[in-house]
Parts: sequence; structure tokens; C-alpha cells
Amino acid sequence: MLLRMSTLLLRTLREEPADAEVPSHRLLMRAGFIRRAAPGGHTWLPLGKLVLDRVTAVVRDEMAAAGGQEVSFPALLPREPFDLSGRWTEYGDDIFTLRDRRGADHLLAPTHEEMFTLLVQDMTGSYRDFPLLLFQIQTKFRDEARPRGGLLRGREFLMKDAYSFDLDDDGLIATYARMRAAYQRVFQRLGLAHTIVSAVSGAMGGSASEEFLATAEVGEDTFVGCPGCGYAANTEAVVTPVPPAPPVPAPALAVHDTPDTPTIAALVELANRRRLEGRDDWTAADTLKNVVVTVHRPGHEDEVVAIGVPGDREVDLTRVAAALAPATVTLFDDFDSRPDLVKGYIGPQGLGIRYLADPRVAPGTAWLTGANRAGRHATGVVAGRDFTPDATIEAADVRAGDPCPACTGGTLTIRRGIEIGHIFQLGRRYTDIFGVEVLGADGRPVRPTMGCYGIGLSRAVAAIAEQHHDERGLIWPAAIAPADVHIVAAGRDGQVEAALSLGATMARAGVRVLVDDRPNVSAGVKFTDAELIGIPRSVVVGRRLPEGYAELRDRHSGERREVPLVDIAGVITGTLG
Repeated sequence: MLLRMSTLLLRTLREEPADAEVPSHRLLMRAGFIRRAAPGGHTWLPLGKLVLDRVTAVVRDEMAAAGGQEVSFPALLPREPFDLSGRWTEYGDDIFTLRDRRGADHLLAPTHEEMFTLLVQDMTGSYRDFPLLLFQIQTKFRDEARPRGGLLRGREFLMKDAYSFDLDDDGLIATYARMRAAYQRVFQRLGLAHTIVSAVSGAMGGSASEEFLATAEVGEDTFVGCPGCGYAANTEAVVTPVPPAPPVPAPALAVHDTPDTPTIAALVELANRRRLEGRDDWTAADTLKNVVVTVHRPGHEDEVVAIGVPGDREVDLTRVAAALAPATVTLFDDFDSRPDLVKGYIGPQGLGIRYLADPRVAPGTAWLTGANRAGRHATGVVAGRDFTPDATIEAADVRAGDPCPACTGGTLTIRRGIEIGHIFQLGRRYTDIFGVEVLGADGRPVRPTMGCYGIGLSRAVAAIAEQHHDERGLIWPAAIAPADVHIVAAGRDGQVEAALSLGATMARAGVRVLVDDRPNVSAGVKFTDAELIGIPRSVVVGRRLPEGYAELRDRHSGERREVPLVDIAGVITGTLG
């Protein structure tokens, strides 16, 4: 491959794009890899498409090595299978729907569990057809409310999704382990530093679930780790250790006048000043915060629910939504319509709505909390005696220093990352829904069990850019760079001709070459663009050409050295081997 910048569809930018929020978005736009086409949608320009294709090739290679067979489904899918699975309703506003001229409903596929399951039902009939691992690489669509970060959160994106079908749970576990290892190889080859974390399955369903998170400060996913035991989990999946029961029973519930204390801080200050229960050591951790939310379940009426967490914590709506999936959750603010809910003074005792509590609100724990009357709070409100939660869910925010749920004495650290892969043990949710059965070895019907394995390919490009750049531009790992070498002709005394001749020689040897042969462009601009574009190796054909030398530059290390022109091709091909 030989690309000439004089004819390449490329425009580099000196200024930061106005709508670019994160480094990957800014640099991919400035370097001419992508171009905004619509909110949440980008055009891949030639250099960007080369990178995307190389990322895709790595993934396709590892999927084939793991035993996967590639198929390709339509992106436009009929409504009926999603009605059967319940996900037409569950997805709600997150999917694009449309109606054809015959009045039939369709959607633009956000994922393909239903279609893979129906294909296997149609094409298999015996245990001899299993195990089976199918994958596809296809554009997906989700109606993101707030597209952001360029390729990190779009409404249209390229994804590899794979599905395994095994006859028993042991087979699923073995396939899951094989795919997990394949994902580790993929991300190692792509140069992505990542952490595997426990996760929740959400609307996908299933049991075991793990995410592959690329470490990045701009990542939307927050995850925890324990340096002591190696535990790692998405914050949505962190399990809170239940506190031990108090050794001494709490006194009876008592209601107190607490005017002008709608906040935890004001309540604690008053409790200490008035020495409620004879104490002046009240802290926010002794109070019970009760936050009212609206739970939205597609196809159902909204439900008003109260969430209880210790007063020194905040309710994490993302964790709540994960616990209540496929519902979504928002803060309730229409207190005028609910006089029974006294804002700032809500308590769990006698509350007329469903009450969900954090695990720290354990049986026997006593709290200072609202008395459900304006200007009133109650002490000695004991879980299991004065109120009983309708359910316990992970609701409070996770913080650095929290105890590790997997070991004794360990504490959690918090980092941010970009989700680049997610694997699930789906089990029989979809084969049950569609009644998939095959004939087993003993002649009896067997219902296959499934695994699901996804990689966001376009998002992976952005994640690589987030991890591999500096103040001058991108620094692509060699395995996925748009070219192996960038030859820069300084622009005079036969330098362009020499650069093109060198590029042609390398291309014949199988090297992928980009030559900057642009006329009337200064050497300084060419060098700046080379650093911005970020190809790992560059060759400068410049002032020492008459002496038979060119300069070899390494974008990763910054090393520069003069090399005889006749040796350049050999040096480059040697580094590729």
C-alpha cells in the first residue's frame, strides 16, 4: 500500500474542534481520521477507516482462532421476536423504531440475541451440531439521549457480537473461559491497558458478567479494585458487606421537634446541640437519608419509590437502576402532588410507598431519620422492628477506602475506564423464550445454554487514542496504525521524487507507506502533521539526501538517527518482522 498525501482525502486542523470534549475526539478530528456527520454519528475518513479495519482484523482473527464462525444479520429487524423476548418494551426510548409501508413495526438493531437464537433454532436439530460459536461484525444503533466523546458514546457504532450455544452448563463455562482468554489476547494486541471487572447484566439478562475496561480518565465507567487481593468490579456490581448486628438493643422510637432541618447537616447540628438521647456525638453516619425516586418501566405506569441509605452517603442512581433493570430511575420532584411525602422529613416507618434499603440498613440497626411530619425527626428507628424494607438493593455510592467485599482488611481504590468489551453467561433465557430444543445423545430433548460476547470496535479506536497520545498528537501502536511508515519529503532538490521512489520500494516489499509529497507545504507543517497523525515510524528525506542519508524517527520513543538511504527499507521491514 502506498498513499500519497497530495491526493489523499485529508485535512488536518490546527484549532481544537469546538464540540470535541475528550482527547480522542479532538485528536481524531484534528488528524483527519473522522468527521462529524450528525449528532452521535461520524464519517470515517481514509486514515480512520484504515485504523478501524486493522482493529477489526485483529478481532476477527482472534474470534476465528477461538472457533467462531462469522455470519451477518440485517440491521433492520422485525418487531415480533423482540415482543416475545420483552425487549421491545424494555428498551423503551433507547431504540430506533420505524414502520414500513405495510404498517409493520421494525427496529434498528441495538443487539442481536433474538436473531442468533432463532437462527440456531432454524439450522440445528441434534447434539452433533454443538457446541456452536457464531459472531458478526456490524453497525448497531441506540438512541442515546446525550451522545458524547466522539466515538465513545454514539448513536451508531461498529460492534463485534458473538454468541455461544452449548448443551450444558459445563460447556458454557468452558466456552466462556475460552472467550475470556481470546478477549485478553485481542486487547493485548491492540495495545490497550485494561482491567477485567465483575459487572451486572442489565437488560441483556444472564448470570455471570464481566467487563473489560480500558483505563482512561475520561471513561464513563467507574470501577474499584483491591490492591490486597486483586478484586475488581464495576461500581454497579460492588457488593456491600452487611454490618454486624448492634450488641445492645436500641431504645424505643421517639419523635422530636426539629424545625428547619431538611438537610443532614442541619439535622446533625441540631441533634448535638439539643443532645438528643443524651448524646452530643451524632454524625451523618447515624442518620438515615430517604430519597424519593420515580421508577420508569417501559410499558408500565411510573412508580414512586423511596431509597434509604446512611446519611453520610449519597444515593447512586446508576447503581439503583442496575439493581432494578430494565427500569430507569430519576429523582422525584413533584412533592406538591404527594402531601404524604414531606420533603426533608421522610422516614421509613409507616411510609405508604415501596421502600428499598441499602445493605447497611441491616436488621437491628438504629437510625435518626424523618418522622414523616414537617419539622419532626425520630430517634431509635430500628430496621426490622419499626420498619421492614420491601427489598435490599445496592443503592449507596461507592467510595475509595470502603472495605473490600472479597477479603479481610482490604480497602477499595477507584478508577475510571472505557468499556471496550463485555461478556455474559446468558444461560437459557432466550432458548427458553423461543423454545429451542435439539435431540440429545440419549434421544431426549435438550435446551441449549448461551453465552454473549461483545466488543465495541469503533469505541476501541477511541480508547486506543485516549491511551496513546501526547501533547503533539496521536501515537498509534504498530499493530493498528494506518501505515507502517510515514515518509516526509522536505520539499526541494529532488526530495519528493526520492521519497516517492523509497515509498514504492517499501510498498513492493509489503510495507504500508504514507508519503507526504504535498507541494507548496513547508517542512515545518509536514513535521507537525506527521506527529499529529501518529504513525510509529517516520522517515525524513531532507537536507542530507545528496549525501545518501535520511533521518529515521520513532514516534514512541522520540529517537532520531541518520541512516543511509539504501538501508532504510531494510531497517523498516526488519522492525515489522
